[in-house]
Amino acid sequence: MKAFSSLVSVLIILGVIYWSFSDMKPTLPSEKVTSKTAFSIDNALYHLKKISKEAHYTGSEEHKTVQNYIVRELQKMGLETEIQTQTAINRKWFAATTTENILARIKGTENGKALMLLTHYDSNPHSALGASDAGSGVVTILEGIRAFLAKNKTPKNDIIILISDAEELGLLGAQAFVDAHSWTKDVGLVLNFEARGSGGPSYMLMETNGKNSKLLSEFLAAKPNYPAANSLMYSIYKKLPNDTDLTIFRENADINGFNFAFIGDHFDYHTAQDSYERLDRETLLHQADYFTSTVNYFANSDLSNLNSDEDYVYVNFPFMGLATYPFSWVLPMLIAAIVVFVLLIFFGIAKRKLSLKGILKGLGIFLLSILLCVGISFGLWKLILMIHPHYQDMLHGFTYNGYQYIAAFVFLNIWLLFKTYKYISKHEKITDFLIGPILIWLIINFLISSSLKGAGFFIIPVFCALAILAIAVFMDLEEKSKRILFTILSIPTLYIFAPLVKMFPVGLGLKILFVSGLFIALIFGLMVFTFHQKKTFWMQKTVGLLTIIFFGLATYNSGFTVDKKKPNSIVYIQNSDDKTAYFGTYNHTLDEYTKQIFDKNAIEGGIVNAETKSKYNTRFSYHKKTDFRNIKSSNIVTELDTIIGNKRFIELTISPERKVNKLEFITKKELKLHQFKVNDVLVNDGKTYNVKRATFLIYHVANQDKEVTLSFSVSKDYSFNVIINEISYDLLENLNFNITPRTETMMPMPFVTNDAIIISKKLPL
Repeated sequence: MKAFSSLVSVLIILGVIYWSFSDMKPTLPSEKVTSKTAFSIDNALYHLKKISKEAHYTGSEEHKTVQNYIVRELQKMGLETEIQTQTAINRKWFAATTTENILARIKGTENGKALMLLTHYDSNPHSALGASDAGSGVVTILEGIRAFLAKNKTPKNDIIILISDAEELGLLGAQAFVDAHSWTKDVGLVLNFEARGSGGPSYMLMETNGKNSKLLSEFLAAKPNYPAANSLMYSIYKKLPNDTDLTIFRENADINGFNFAFIGDHFDYHTAQDSYERLDRETLLHQADYFTSTVNYFANSDLSNLNSDEDYVYVNFPFMGLATYPFSWVLPMLIAAIVVFVLLIFFGIAKRKLSLKGILKGLGIFLLSILLCVGISFGLWKLILMIHPHYQDMLHGFTYNGYQYIAAFVFLNIWLLFKTYKYISKHEKITDFLIGPILIWLIINFLISSSLKGAGFFIIPVFCALAILAIAVFMDLEEKSKRILFTILSIPTLYIFAPLVKMFPVGLGLKILFVSGLFIALIFGLMVFTFHQKKTFWMQKTVGLLTIIFFGLATYNSGFTVDKKKPNSIVYIQNSDDKTAYFGTYNHTLDEYTKQIFDKNAIEGGIVNAETKSKYNTRFSYHKKTDFRNIKSSNIVTELDTIIGNKRFIELTISPERKVNKLEFITKKELKLHQFKVNDVLVNDGKTYNVKRATFLIYHVANQDKEVTLSFSVSKDYSFNVIINEISYDLLENLNFNITPRTETMMPMPFVTNDAIIISKKLPL
């Protein structure tokens, strides 16, 4: 009977885990949509195939092709379109370009605030196909608006469609709109559709300068069928360097909004594998569900005041979609839990269900289990990186076999917990073992209550455990009945935390596997009644076997294939001042492609002034001196250089002599620019622009840019030491080089300047 109760408990656990994931994303319908007023995934995929054939980053030929396609599709719906051409500068990212935003507007019956639908159509330079990021957002809006208009019902609110440009370059299209377009003042709410992978559930992330209660209540009133969200996610999101277009609206225009973004299959993000074929269809359907429910609601609701004076905790919860309660409840709930906990300990000792010695033993073994799970998970991943050094060339931090590693580490941690708790398996009063875990959870919740109230839902597992403890103290149930009952009472804990075990390493990289280990140890402690056995039983052996199987699968799939391409890089760097030239690569592990340049004479490390600014500040792993090709650099003309009073006024025009994609300006000493302008657009609102030995401007050359103009003033005695890097993505096509192309199992490395020619020289000032 003990084996039977264990089997039932395991089946309950597996069922709840499956339930928690299945509630977060729709499944594809068996029949095709035939109604003209319903969202058709086939129509959306048709658009996606058209716009994701090739990379279409700002400044590329395909960029204009995709722009024209989107404009035509909007015009087919009877919408009047506008291209907003505007130079934009984002100081946070040191980035600038001349953007071309696509705009349309559906007129409502009333004159209240407008609803904005937002995504971007540029892909990441220079090889990303952009099917997910953010082609999925483009086609969600195109097909969603078609279905919306097919109903022939005029909304109360105006609906503004902004398909922005240059999001990948520093949110520059959104910056251009907020800075320069008259419609900005009309916007009351923004719905932004984004991606940071090619699959998985789409998460809702709120952006607000104030509190979230009204936004949350309005989101729930829209009745999305698959809300995937929790209040911890936005707190973490804000601590990461991953802003979206919506951030510009919040920070610069105080406009609230919702991000709908998915992060699964993160290894495809910003790569040549972000393709039409690899986008998860169910994920696209999830975006469609968000679009349909929220647009139908917000197009007809009051958007004039969505600010709140109260924050809410929210989390996915069984049968409820999202469970919510105010931040103000977090501390009272914690105090109530502490009071109940103390009383249960008192009655437990009085009724001889608890012993002080047993409690201390249980606490010690629980703390040991946490240390083992966290420590071994952290150290083992470091060891795996040493065994498979090519993983470091996947800058996402999430490998193609990442899901297999997650499963392997989950089973490893559970096996470790079984082995650890085996040392107290003969202890008679099992109830003792629950006290330590509840105490640690209460301490965690105390820390949350003061510094991270968005994680206030961590108190829910505590109440589940207190219910289990109360039954254990006051009732004498049979062992088999207790195991099943206590597993059922743990359903909310499993439902909430099972997705988090997967989400953290997927979204933040496998280096975060130790966080999953922490969650597993914490949950195991609260479910000790479910897992406790006096003898080794089949579950422990099964978990051990599964650990071996999944580590074996991950190792077997550790290589690269046509569908799991190896990222690699070669860059040519020419210093036009001293007539030297080098090749550089960001790869730690050299392959057939990189070895054609980097032989035994290659030097480890980087090159001064040659490593362009990148998302992860990645440095060259190897470089090698090569012949100076004398590739022509841009023509730089000083239009103005005069001293008035104690200031020197300068205006420069940079005119590329070849196809150039990016210009970087790097100062080698502290620099203070006054009234700094790029193409007559003020940087930093005209305030003094201070830079300390760093890149102070990255200008991405757009299709319509024939030249770039910089103007500024400095102290008249200032001595410049500024380097300009002129970057083009044509290394493989340039006739000065004879580089053998990549094989079909390779692709350009994302997040770095790649397949590029970099011409570096000192700015003549």
